[in-house]
Amino acid sequence: MTSTAAFAEIAALAGDPARAAMLHALMDGRALTATELAAVAGVTPQTASGHLARLVTAGLLAMEKQGRHRHYRLASAAVAGMVETLMVVAATVAPPLRPVATGPRDAALRRARTCYDHLAGRLGVALCDALVARGAARVEDEGAELTEDGRALLAGLDIALPRPGGRVYCRPCLDWSERRPHLAGAVGAALCRHGFDHGWIRRMAGTRAVEVTPLGGRMFRDHFGIEA
Repeated sequence: MTSTAAFAEIAALAGDPARAAMLHALMDGRALTATELAAVAGVTPQTASGHLARLVTAGLLAMEKQGRHRHYRLASAAVAGMVETLMVVAATVAPPLRPVATGPRDAALRRARTCYDHLAGRLGVALCDALVARGAARVEDEGAELTEDGRALLAGLDIALPRPGGRVYCRPCLDWSERRPHLAGAVGAALCRHGFDHGWIRRMAGTRAVEVTPLGGRMFRDHFGIEA
């Protein structure tokens, strides 16, 4: 059982505005340098180094050395799930005091984005709904699973699914903008990776929003019944 002290330490680390900005910036699953994360957090490189060292020591971030540079990424899918859940809670219990004008970038994030290594936003939720509707997946509050029909559907699309074991195979992840589940775990990661590798989706510069390509639009429509 997690101790109160450990819980408080993780909460305090994630609660600092600069560190929260860094964690949020890494939610697209890619690794960023200390310089890039300093710019995101609005702090000096020296201050960023101190924050990053604490996050690595606590197990929230993983660090890789490549030549002279150090790259940082979220340490696990569990950390990404924590960040996504905090975003949901923050949006629910702390509504803005005045209306916030949202621009095209926000609209793109709501349409489709990466949540660590799986798809989120309206696209991610629609994909989850489509799999459930055709009996390819079962999703409940306590968990999710891919059915035999689901495995056959994805195999027919050459979507490589890992064998059960290791990380959580399939789970629901509450979407912070849609407030409904999208699909996470190894299955969600496989769907997202296939989309990138086969040109169904592509990243949008400077954000974790993704864009559905014309090919992707046809594939999502023809195989999942989604108008993406």
